[in-house]
Amino acid sequence: MAEASNNKMLLKLVMTGDSNVGKTCIMTRYTENIIPSYISTVGIDFKTKTIHIENTPIKLQIWDTAGQERFHTLSVSYFRGAQGFLLVYDITNTNSFENISLWMRDIKMKAGEEVEVVLLGNKCDKEDEREVSKERGEKLAWEYGIPFFETSAKENINIDKAFLNLSKAIYEKRFSMVFNPNVVTLQEPKKSTSCAA
Repeated sequence: MAEASNNKMLLKLVMTGDSNVGKTCIMTRYTENIIPSYISTVGIDFKTKTIHIENTPIKLQIWDTAGQERFHTLSVSYFRGAQGFLLVYDITNTNSFENISLWMRDIKMKAGEEVEVVLLGNKCDKEDEREVSKERGEKLAWEYGIPFFETSAKENINIDKAFLNLSKAIYEKRFSMVFNPNVVTLQEPKKSTSCAA
């Protein structure tokens, strides 16, 4: 892909969460509209995609971090400089949900309090294997004051919505002044939303 031109914004987004929750599948579904096999990411990978918000071209640089403990230090080192995070758990794995608080702590420590985060409960196509109710995901997102989506990379459920929601939040919060110097108030209260799977 060509380098971003001077009039194209670059946003750094990071996918994070435990191993095997489907981060790579979500990223690949979004950027290439294909479903990769479920394999663990070793280290770090990234893909790019250009979208338009209010007719402004925005290049998303999406980083996929490994969830395994042995890669933890490496993974969180990529949190710095990110404007947004997709924090992912697996609805069929309670432990991955319970570890969300640890990942959120890392985000706040490494990237700061002002970054935008969306919570994704992935693999919602596996309803018969569900361990984490949608209500628990909604409640946790509400406690953090962040948007929530249940997603499925396999069935392409809410993937585009989640990325667009995050990208718009960053655009509106961080960059509206670039295009409208008369805007003084950049921040608005965060809203917790939930979309049906």
